[in-house]
Amino acid sequence: MGIRGELFSTRVILQNRTYFFNVKENRLGDLYLNIVESKNRETGGFERQSVILFADDLAEFLTGFDESLRVLDKAVREKKRNAPLPPRKDRGDHATAANPPDHKERRKRVIVKKSGHAPKAGEDKGETSRPKNRKPTSIKVIRREEP
Repeated sequence: MGIRGELFSTRVILQNRTYFFNVKENRLGDLYLNIVESKNRETGGFERQSVILFADDLAEFLTGFDESLRVLDKAVREKKRNAPLPPRKDRGDHATAANPPDHKERRKRVIVKKSGHAPKAGEDKGETSRPKNRKPTSIKVIRREEP
């Protein structure tokens, strides 16, 4: 048996917190997992919180933990799917996190083809521009591009 009954110890260091995972044995020979979170206090020193899980209870704990992870993963994917689009320079969006674009008002880029008129009898067929008094007869949507 190691120091204070420790059989195994590892740590995970994150930006502002450190987690310790310690497998220990008490004086009666019971095995348990001790999870400790340690974070720096603004006033100095460390704030520590601990969770103790006995080996006999780990199966039930892991069932609840796995279920929570599935729900968390689903919520993260849903949040990413519904997140506002980042600003694009080509369409002039200037949205920020404080001022996200309204999805209902987002413009769709539509590519159109203007169809001209067929020359009438007596008109010059070699003419490259349409007469000033004639307008296109229709506008046809070729495809829509989602931003």
